Amino acid sequence: MLRRTSWAGTLSADEFARAVEGCSERFVEGGGFVCRKGEPADHWIGILDGLAKMSSDWATGKTASYTGLAAGGWFGEGSMLKTEPRRYDVVALRDTRVACMKRDTFHWLLDHSIAFNRFVINQINERLGLFIGLLESERLADVDARVARAIAALFHPVLQPGIEPRIAITQGEIGYLAGVSRQRVNRSLRMLEESGFLSAEYGNLTVLDLDGLRRFGG
Repeated sequence: MLRRTSWAGTLSADEFARAVEGCSERFVEGGGFVCRKGEPADHWIGILDGLAKMSSDWATGKTASYTGLAAGGWFGEGSMLKTEPRRYDVVALRDTRVACMKRDTFHWLLDHSIAFNRFVINQINERLGLFIGLLESERLADVDARVARAIAALFHPVLQPGIEPRIAITQGEIGYLAGVSRQRVNRSLRMLEESGFLSAEYGNLTVLDLDGLRRFGG
């Protein structure tokens, strides 16, 4: 599975062997925590199969959803560069398999691979741009635009590399990512489908116009 990741192809044979040695695989049941806010950031984490959301629970009982994480996506590189605990939860929305790279291995690759350094810098830059866009959507856009952009984030070509235009995802899962009810997601999906941005079927969604989803409501 690691061989198919976007960063693995940039490594030499020795570097890739070191990466494999420093990685382990973990299964997380739907509803379980991939990682939790306040935990030590001991691993860089990739989604091998499944779907998760990055979020944060507030003392008021509200939950702020940041973005979805689909198969092929890696996260936590910022946390790996700092010594502070994680500042977010990642929850599996369905049964999910994850790869966990040890901190020592991550930093060894940074020290020995220019290509891996470039990947990490690009990853951080792309995630910053994604979060700025999602923050703008949260504060300024209507619900339909929030749903559109939450879906578009799942198909980010850098952060979710290799994802197909068709994805198995429920309206409830989209609601968790966009921070709206499943019933409201249903209305938004119908509107987006009628506008030609996507095709929605029971439990599945096919993106037809990714750029349009990203710009929707802007």
